[in-house]
Amino acid sequence: MPEREKWAALRKARLYFQRPEEPGFLVSETAEGGPLVPVFTSVEGLARFAGACGWASTTVEDLVGLLPEGVRALVDPLGERPFLLDARTLRDADGQGAESQEADGQEADGREERADGG
Repeated sequence: MPEREKWAALRKARLYFQRPEEPGFLVSETAEGGPLVPVFTSVEGLARFAGACGWASTTVEDLVGLLPEGVRALVDPLGERPFLLDARTLRDADGQGAESQEADGQEADGREERADGG
């Protein structure tokens, strides 16, 4: 699957996180990574990390919009491929997707020119 399609699908994916007593997120302060919110792609992943707990869920796109300034989400910290997620990550993915689409269009244009005798 092309990278832009992965990010488009991820935007709509549901993420699960531990629900604090007060509205908001449980933010972990880390020495190297700054403030992080652990989030998970499944309730089972959250349970492996936090045990029995209250939880909430939202889409990736909504989560990024709800995170406090300077706080990133660490997706599936106990999984095989954990990754950091924040507004910049999604913006960069959008930019890469647009660049990739332009390149795809240019390649298609080039094939058409050659097919026409170019």
